[in-house]
Amino acid sequence: MNDSPDNHSVIEPKGTPDITLPIVVYALLLAGVVSGGLTAIVGVVIAYVYRGQGPHWFDEHYRYQIRTFWLSVLYFAISGVLTLVMIGFVTWLLAVVWLVVRCVKGIKRLQEHREPDNVDAWLI
Repeated sequence: MNDSPDNHSVIEPKGTPDITLPIVVYALLLAGVVSGGLTAIVGVVIAYVYRGQGPHWFDEHYRYQIRTFWLSVLYFAISGVLTLVMIGFVTWLLAVVWLVVRCVKGIKRLQEHREPDNVDAWLI
């Protein structure tokens, strides 16, 4: 018999779940600005797959990430149309700032092991 502890399992302090995957999803959403949205698509797929497999505050983060993705698609699409009247570049920049602020707020709340504020908000 082998009485040595299992070194392959991750032991979290105070029994809290590992927050690495939701942080990766936030990072993929942010990287979508540079990759033209490709990494954001991967991130939202991960959020859809892992939604419902953790505590309530985890699910709220996945919901927040999914909503952030779809709202960013809307905001960037509107910016694309508005480029025809030369204001789209400004709205695109505002959409990037919105995305960064929303993801940073989500990461901060995730590190506190709390659900994000204003999940259903259209802005920040």
